[in-house]
Amino acid sequence: MASEDKPIYQPKDAISASVQTTMIMGGAGLFISAVQNSLTRQNVTGWGVITRTGSTIWMFAAIGGTYEFARTAAANLREKNDAYNNAIGGFFGGGVSAAVRSFPAILGFGATLSILQFAFEYTGGKFSGYEQDAGVDQYERKEQLRRNRRRPIEQTLQEMGEGRGVYGPGYQERRRERLKQNLGIEVPETLPQPSP
Repeated sequence: MASEDKPIYQPKDAISASVQTTMIMGGAGLFISAVQNSLTRQNVTGWGVITRTGSTIWMFAAIGGTYEFARTAAANLREKNDAYNNAIGGFFGGGVSAAVRSFPAILGFGATLSILQFAFEYTGGKFSGYEQDAGVDQYERKEQLRRNRRRPIEQTLQEMGEGRGVYGPGYQERRRERLKQNLGIEVPETLPQPSP
């Protein structure tokens, strides 16, 4: 019974995923390297993107590729798709980012990225959090929330008063009476239409 409830894990190709992520992160590194190259005070050529600040490119590519390979390989070995895979990938990716430093730096960067990736995936993997109900259209869900939490017009008028686009029933009559009483102006029920 319990095995029927759990979805069957489908293995993923770790090599193709890591190559794709390496290319994407290498492109991001190339962009960052170009920005670094353009902000230097010295007069450097366009090749400075590769020769002067090129380490940024390979660092981004190495971190992205290592992270994705470790994450996908961990998911395949564990046969689970959960936040621990991101933590494992984050540890290896963070370790690569500090590969030119000392061993404690490798452990520190790895642990930091691991914690950040685990926390992000554990809280839904999105900045907006978990989806409330995957089977319900978001527009329909928001419309239902608006209908459910709509206030009666009487309560709104009591709290805010009339004006600013919020008018209760009989507003025009009350307005006419108020203008006649305060200013002595007779306001017709319908405004006369201008003749052509």
